[in-house]
Amino acid sequence: MENLRAHFEEIIELTDDEFAYILSHFTPKKLKKHQYLIQKDDNVHHTYWVRKGLLKASYTDEKEKEHIIQFAMENWWITDYQAYFTHTKAIFNVDCLENTELLCLSYENREKLCREMQKVEHFFRKKANSGFVALQKRMLSLLSDNIKERYEVLLAQYPDLFQRVSKTVIASYLGVSRESLSRLHSK
Repeated sequence: MENLRAHFEEIIELTDDEFAYILSHFTPKKLKKHQYLIQKDDNVHHTYWVRKGLLKASYTDEKEKEHIIQFAMENWWITDYQAYFTHTKAIFNVDCLENTELLCLSYENREKLCREMQKVEHFFRKKANSGFVALQKRMLSLLSDNIKERYEVLLAQYPDLFQRVSKTVIASYLGVSRESLSRLHSK
């Protein structure tokens, strides 16, 4: 659990007792490659910190086309945030691209920790702010960057990803066809 502590301590300082208390609010979960963590229309009661593995959050449109919204690898958080925060049904699928180990934090426990420990509330506010900035950059990139630019940004930000997932998955994340990605990759 040292990785989780280091993750929190990127933003806040914790005593051993404080970290032990925070950790007591999490539950572990293991999933195999190709298992779903969340499926569309599920009730979503937890946010998940990735201890080990790789997941993707995706949306399937009315034409059955999958749109990958997010990847989550070690030290990242993932859930269907709309469903988690508004207590509505999931609109995303979240599934494992590798065998995965997670720490689960229920909505109730997250709120409890934030109420009781201003440090934890600060941590989650900073994480949310970073997430909003990343989402805005991704949206602008999809709207204004060409395929090559999007590919280069992804490669620079997440070089490991290219060894961990197929080109089909990368293409879906970039919003292009597998063939377009292959043409770009061969240049």
